[in-house]
Amino acid sequence: MSVSPPTTQVENARRIEELGRIIIAYSEVTEKLQQSHDQLTETVRALQSELGEKNRLLERKNRLAALGEMAAGLAHEIRNPLGGIQLYASMLAQDVADRPESLTTVRKISAGVRRLEALVGQVLQFSREIAAQPEPVDLRQIVEQAIELAGARPAKAEVNFVTEGEPHVQVVADPLLMGQAVLNLLLNAAEAIDAGAAGTVTVRFRRPPEGSDARQFHLSVTDTGKGIAPEVLDRIFNPFFTTKDTGTGLGLAIVHRIVEAHDGMILATNEPGGGAKFEIRV
Repeated sequence: MSVSPPTTQVENARRIEELGRIIIAYSEVTEKLQQSHDQLTETVRALQSELGEKNRLLERKNRLAALGEMAAGLAHEIRNPLGGIQLYASMLAQDVADRPESLTTVRKISAGVRRLEALVGQVLQFSREIAAQPEPVDLRQIVEQAIELAGARPAKAEVNFVTEGEPHVQVVADPLLMGQAVLNLLLNAAEAIDAGAAGTVTVRFRRPPEGSDARQFHLSVTDTGKGIAPEVLDRIFNPFFTTKDTGTGLGLAIVHRIVEAHDGMILATNEPGGGAKFEIRV
């Protein structure tokens, strides 16, 4: 004949069992809360980083707008007397047509004025509001036209332009502006290759990969030059900044504005094997 355990022992056993279940449930809830906390912390960090980048871009955009207004004012003030100088130089050229040495000097003056006029034109182009007029267009066609124009420059004879991309990539963009941006990047890449040396400029384009912040395409231009000095990477798109002996420092600044007009972004990096890479994400 079995004997039932006392009621107190049964109650204690039941309470211990319930306490065990409560502890297990508490541990599970605590673990889930910790996971949620970790995920929330990571999300906050990402948002803070994104916000910091957005603020930096906004600050840069405001600085460029102010600089553009100032540059436009100066360009207009310079353009007026340049027209007069060019007119008097042409008149003087007629007067000294029978004196070769004097005529050579006058022609140098005229050439200098034309260079200044070209610079003023670029300044005005940079300062002008860039409004994209998007339309359906084949991105490969834009790239091929830009390569054709870049390859026609005599100084680019030793540079080989290569295209890597799908046969047809339909996008919605301003064909003239985007073509100018690609052409500027091609010329910049070709100039990064030592004069007289054979080199390659490669254009790659594709649909945005998974996780990209772009909506339509990625387009990159890489060269086999020496790359960009690390200390100037942050200033490479600043107007009037250049590392070349000649040049206005406005080419990449204009590219940056064109990409911004398409609600995109452009990045400048160095390739692991050497050379620079400029990537447009739209």
